Order: sequence, then C-alpha cells, then structure tokens
Amino acid sequence: MSFYQPHPSLSYRFRLVRDAFLQKDGLPFDDVLPEAAIQEAFEQAGVSCAEADDEEQVYTPAVTLWAFLAQVLHAKELRSCTAAVARVVTLLVVLGRKPCSTTNTGAYCRARARLPEVVLTRLVYQIADGCEARLPAEWLWCGRSVKLVDGSTVSMPDTPENQAAWPQPTTQEAGLGFPLARIVVLLSLATGLLGGLAMGPYAGKETGEPALLRQLRDRLKPGEVLLADRYYCSYFMIALLLEWGVDFVVRLHQRRGADFRRGQRLGPGDHVVTWSRPAKPTWMDQATYDRMPASLRLREVEVAIPQRGFRVKSLVIVTTLSDADAYTRDDLAKLYRRRWLVELDLRTIKTTLNLDVLRCKTPEMVRKELLVALLGYNLIRQTIVQVAEQRGLSPRDLSFAAALQTIATNWMTVLVVEGPTHDAIHASAWDGIAQHRIGNRPDRVEPRGVKRRPKPQPRLKKPRAEARADLLAGIAA
Repeated sequence: MSFYQPHPSLSYRFRLVRDAFLQKDGLPFDDVLPEAAIQEAFEQAGVSCAEADDEEQVYTPAVTLWAFLAQVLHAKELRSCTAAVARVVTLLVVLGRKPCSTTNTGAYCRARARLPEVVLTRLVYQIADGCEARLPAEWLWCGRSVKLVDGSTVSMPDTPENQAAWPQPTTQEAGLGFPLARIVVLLSLATGLLGGLAMGPYAGKETGEPALLRQLRDRLKPGEVLLADRYYCSYFMIALLLEWGVDFVVRLHQRRGADFRRGQRLGPGDHVVTWSRPAKPTWMDQATYDRMPASLRLREVEVAIPQRGFRVKSLVIVTTLSDADAYTRDDLAKLYRRRWLVELDLRTIKTTLNLDVLRCKTPEMVRKELLVALLGYNLIRQTIVQVAEQRGLSPRDLSFAAALQTIATNWMTVLVVEGPTHDAIHASAWDGIAQHRIGNRPDRVEPRGVKRRPKPQPRLKKPRAEARADLLAGIAA
C-alpha cells in the first residue's frame, strides 16, 4: 500500500501563486489578478504543461508557474532548476502526494518552456493596469496618472542562439563578450508597477531607447503623463506623444538652448515657446513625417538646484502642460525630481531580483525568464499596494526588498497551513512589510564608488576553450 494518499488538488490551482505572494480574498486590489483570470489566460492559450505519460501530472501550469516564480525570488544556488524541483517535491510531500524525482529536472524544464510568452505578458500587464485604474486620489500627481520611462541593459549566457538575437558589443572580441540586450520599461510613478516592456539588441538600426519606447504606444493611455530624462527630449517624440493623447515632462536636451527672454512669459524662468519641425529623420517614413505638426508650442521651466553635492546647479524642464495655474512651476520641479524613482526601480529589478545577468541559453527562454521575473516583481508590488492601501500609507513608503524577503521566507509555509495558523502568518507578514519604511532622504549625497576591492583575477583575453587548451599544452597565460 502506498504511503501517499490523494489530496485535494491545491497543486493544480493557480491559488498557489496568489497565496505564495500573501494575497487572499477580501483585501484591497484582491480582484486585480484573481485565480480565475490566470486560469482563463492559460486555457485560452490551450496550455497543458503535464507530461503525456506522467500519471501524476506533476507539472501543471499552476505548479510550473509557481516553481518558476520561486526561482526568480531566490538567489544563487537556490535559483537553479534543481532547487525549483526540490521545492516542488516538498510541496507534493506535504500535500500527501507521491514526489517526483529530485535529480531529473528535464520534465520541469520542458514544462517551463511550454509557458507561452503571450500569457506571461498578459498577466504582467493585467496586474499593472488593474492597480493603476483604481489608485486613490492622494497617490496621483495633480489628479493625473504618471508613467516613468527609462532604459537599461541585461546580459545572458554566451550561446550561439543568444548571440544571434542580441549580439555582444562590437568593441569586444569574439568569444570574450556576452550577448547584450537593451530594455525600455514603463513604470507607475505612484506604485512602481511595471506596465510596459520593450526589448531589442544593444546596437543597430532602431535599437535605441526612443525606438523601443515607440513600440510601447499601446501601453500608454490618453490622459496620462510621461516623465523622462533628456535622452527622450526630441521634437518628434513629443509630437508622437501628443498624437497619442499623452502629456510629456522631460528635461531639455543638452543640444538645445533655452532663452527665457523670448516667448510668452508665464513667470520667472517660465515661458511658452515655439519649436519648429526639423528635417525628416532616417527612421521616420514620409507619411508619418507629413502628418507631424509644423510647429509645437511647449512650456520651458528653469529649476534651480541649490543643494551642494548635486552635479548640476540648474536645469530646464520641457513640458506639454502649458497651464501655469493647473501645473505650477513648483509642481513641475517636484515632479521631475521624482524621476529618480525610475532609476531606483530599475536597480530593484536588476539587482534585488538579480536580473542584470539572465541564466537561460536560448532567446525564447531568456524572454520568458525576464517576463516571469517581472510577473514576480509586479505581484510583490501588488502586495505592497495592498498593504499601503490598508494601512493608509503610500506604496513608495514601503521597502520592496523587505517585501521580497518576507514573501520568500513564507513561500512554502503559507501554502501548507490552514485556519488560524494561516491567518496569523499572513497578518504577521503584512505587519512586517508595513513596518519596513523607506527613509525620506531627498538630499542624500553619496560618492559613486565602492570600498571593497575586487579579487585580483586577471581578465580572460582569449576564448575559454583556447585558454583551456593552452593550459593543457603547458603554455603560460
């Protein structure tokens, strides 16, 4: 007689994902991504992750997604597929089911590969859109929803497939570099939730950040405000955003000058000027160029920065928000100062979630790894939003790292306990997240350097296979 007995099919249900992130019914924003919505997304894609000959059907879509999310929430050795399978085995044991093999990761890897990109993308965006549509008025800026945009890069294993999709920089010799991809993200100013992702090669035609931002047109909604650094400040970017019904706040590009003696004066260091349409850029087709306005009336605002330690003493903000009564100069200055939050959010994604170097060896799995990680990021942000709403706080007051650590610590426990014990663990975890506040240090200045020295290992100056052959031949490096 088998020791293992049938257990209610918790492991088949997407409640695994919600419970693991400390979410349950009756909480604020609890219906943003209900279990039924996840199930529907997979059913519409016709996904079945279980092996055809696997009688136990261990790797259902729910279990596969849960195990994949666990990988991105852990670091180093705990991020491996072996560790993911070990967690699945533990889950099966506590549910009273016969465990699968802990040494064979093949079934899990094949099930993971069958998770569709379109479903993962849909889930990421559904969380962001659902929360953004219901933000309390006090979390908005001048009653408007603001999106942050910025770009970064991620690298990945040096395989022929990855090199073909995202070639290494041309400054690196063959065999000595790593594939490099550029990403551009849209993030909510109020919550930090990711609402848009575009990915492309690091170099080449139409691979810059503005080009990737143009791919995210459908992720920007009319009436929103986009906040960006001066790299995005161009005539045609502003014209396109206005065409999409999106207002823009951006720092003036370094190649443009601002003369506050001209234009319609709105106040000291605040005026409206006219920009004329420049020549057609190479990336734009003639039909698009012809529909671009011949001129744009834009507002320019000069902001002084008196704090010592800052790299600039003043800057000029360009915006389509020309109503000086509705959006004062001080409002715009404070808003642009908060643009730095996108840098912190990118640091969270790349450093806290360890996404600066991805692990998968094919482009398809690299994209899925990134999407699952961003799904985990948004689920953590959703939990933070829930805690903040319930406790009367701002989501930006709470620590993402502390929330991640709390969720990872309770990852398995919340799934296997019930009743009063489950409620007590849940309440304790939420209290912990609420108590970890981010310090308000707006004028903090730190040197851009590190104290700890790197280990004195020489750099590899030839492909590893050649270096290994030289060592075997007794040739000094």
